[in-house]
Amino acid sequence: MAKFTIEKKLEVVQKYLNNDGGYGYLSKLFGISQSSIEKWVLQYQYHGEEGLIKNYTNYTVQFKLDVLKYMNEQGTSLYETAAIFKIPAPSTILTWKVKLETKGLDALKVKKKGRPSMKKESKKSTPIEGSVEALHAKIERLEMENAYLKKLNALVQMQEKLQTKSKRK
Repeated sequence: MAKFTIEKKLEVVQKYLNNDGGYGYLSKLFGISQSSIEKWVLQYQYHGEEGLIKNYTNYTVQFKLDVLKYMNEQGTSLYETAAIFKIPAPSTILTWKVKLETKGLDALKVKKKGRPSMKKESKKSTPIEGSVEALHAKIERLEMENAYLKKLNALVQMQEKLQTKSKRK
């Protein structure tokens, strides 16, 4: 999708408002989709030139709910609702609506993107030699080691059995 300067957006909006052409004519003239022109006109009508400036923001759950509630109560379209609340893409509102209907309120919460930060793990305090915790840890370690060795021994014996059977044939 092409990016347009504020000046270009303003020029297209002014031509529309001055009745120099409709959405279809201006779309062909400037090579811009009709829906983009419609969105720009609505944003300009509600917020002036400031409405044509693209701003990036994270929206709170309450804001998202307010937008959806307004759209349902007033019966406004996605484009009009986006223009009123200064949301750059009307499809964002549709995404919120679908998420709310399918996954519930938790789906509207902002989730962090990207990889989690590399936090240094706090070292566990090593138990003092001879303390009860140290002895329990040692017993647990030895039990795991013993169980491992038993399984290893069973595998070796099974493998030896298989080899002797194959030699007999």
